[in-house]
Amino acid sequence: MATTNRASTANGTHAAPEKSYYEQQREILVTEIAQSLELVLQNINKLNRSLEEVTQVGNEFAPVESLWSHFENVMAKDPNEQQGDAQEGATEHEGEETEVTEHQK
Repeated sequence: MATTNRASTANGTHAAPEKSYYEQQREILVTEIAQSLELVLQNINKLNRSLEEVTQVGNEFAPVESLWSHFENVMAKDPNEQQGDAQEGATEHEGEETEVTEHQK
C-alpha cells in the first residue's frame, strides 16, 4: 500500500478528503448563485439592447416632432401680435443701421 501512495503522490494525484455536508451544500449554493447571476446579466443585456432600440426609434421622430412644434407655435400666435412683432423688427433694424454707420465713423 505504501507503494500505491507514493505512486499517486509522484503523479500529483491525491485522494481528495471527503467534504463535509456544509461544504457540499455551500458548493451547490455557490453554483446556483453563479448561474442565477449569469441569467441576470443576460437579461440586463437584453433590456439594454431593447432600451437602445427604443431610443433610436424615438430619435427618428425628432424632426417630425420639431416640425409639429413649429407648426403649433405658428398657429398659436395671435395675428395682432404678428403685426406688432413686425413693427418691432423694423425698429430694431433701423437702430442696427444707425449703429453700423456710427461704428464705421
